[in-house]
Amino acid sequence: MKDPRSLLISLFDAAVAAADPALLVPAYLPDPPKGRTVVVGAGKAAAAMALAVESNWPGPLEGLVVTRYGHAVPCERIRVVEAGHPMPDDHGLQAAREILAIAEGLGPDDLMICLISGGGSSLLSLPHDAVGLEDKRAVNAALLRCGAHIGEINCVRKHLSAIKGGRLAATAAPARVVTLVISDVPGDDPAVIASGPTVPDPTTAGEALSILTHYGISEPASLIRHLKTKACETPKPGDPIFANTSLSMIATPRKALEAAARLAAAAGVKPLILGDALEGEAREIAKALGPMATSCARHGDPVDPPCVLLSGGELTVTIKGDGRGGPNAEFALSLAQHLDGNPHVWALACDTDGIDGSEDNAGAIITPSTLTRAYRLGLRAEAHLDDNDAYGFFEGLGDLVITGPTLTNVNDFRAILIVSD
Repeated sequence: MKDPRSLLISLFDAAVAAADPALLVPAYLPDPPKGRTVVVGAGKAAAAMALAVESNWPGPLEGLVVTRYGHAVPCERIRVVEAGHPMPDDHGLQAAREILAIAEGLGPDDLMICLISGGGSSLLSLPHDAVGLEDKRAVNAALLRCGAHIGEINCVRKHLSAIKGGRLAATAAPARVVTLVISDVPGDDPAVIASGPTVPDPTTAGEALSILTHYGISEPASLIRHLKTKACETPKPGDPIFANTSLSMIATPRKALEAAARLAAAAGVKPLILGDALEGEAREIAKALGPMATSCARHGDPVDPPCVLLSGGELTVTIKGDGRGGPNAEFALSLAQHLDGNPHVWALACDTDGIDGSEDNAGAIITPSTLTRAYRLGLRAEAHLDDNDAYGFFEGLGDLVITGPTLTNVNDFRAILIVSD
């Protein structure tokens, strides 16, 4: 077996590689149409997906995709625009407007290939005429601060948008629409990923209002009024506008975990996949998984060491402090506290897109000596956790995982490694 740190990094690399657009996209490309082929898309992997289409398409091609700043790759025929994430900005607004215009110009002999990945909701931001971008930003920021999960956020976004919740497909009809998706959400629901611009929306405006009420969000008032009108409702399942559409899920969190599991098994470490859809507060999930790792180390239950507990999903952080750090680093810091220096347990928690929250790290690693080394450096785990400053804690230890943008995104990846004596 490799040394624990190297093995954990290798497992993460395997998970990311399982979602590489260059390897996955070509097998899902449709036959060329009689008419035009246009490519549109949004998400952290959108540019890499566009390059994979461009490199494997036999005929004429044009289009536009929008991705997060720092996630662009050079394409020759498909224009790539970078925009704000997680907060929408004017570049995303203009890109979404142009994508909608591309869809409007299509006819029955044309093909639109839509490339969707995580982050697309913020990047493909085109508010309904009755909703201003600043109002939408304000609601998005409020939901993030409250710790709302991705499904709740996307439900609200869809009913404020002119392009999400199936509206892009409705605009492109009667052209054929083929959507390729890299999932970053628990359950892999295509209506949730990037707020489902080309699929029917089963949620309602009433649900969006209930979500805002639940989190105590009552402003801006104009936005609340809009959610009470018929104009904000999205096209639903069974609508004939979706008759000429299809969708393929080309990469998922589960497939990424399975790739890591195969690598662990090959290294002589028994993998146990706990699930690809764990949700909740990062520190609370750590509180639940810590005792499981301890039980493996002490009793071989639920699996004998050497073993690794693998999990994915979308963790959240309710921000109360002024520090830096995303849900993966916060999970790792909380887990370190609960393990309290267990000599048999190492762990890694990273976002597969390479960016944990808004910082430059993918996540962090903990070792049996994490708390001891931190104490010697004057770093107090509890204080950093209270200030939501997991980034500062692991930066001080040199235990941040920094990969840069991976150009894909299949959600969070967690590996808890339990070694033998």
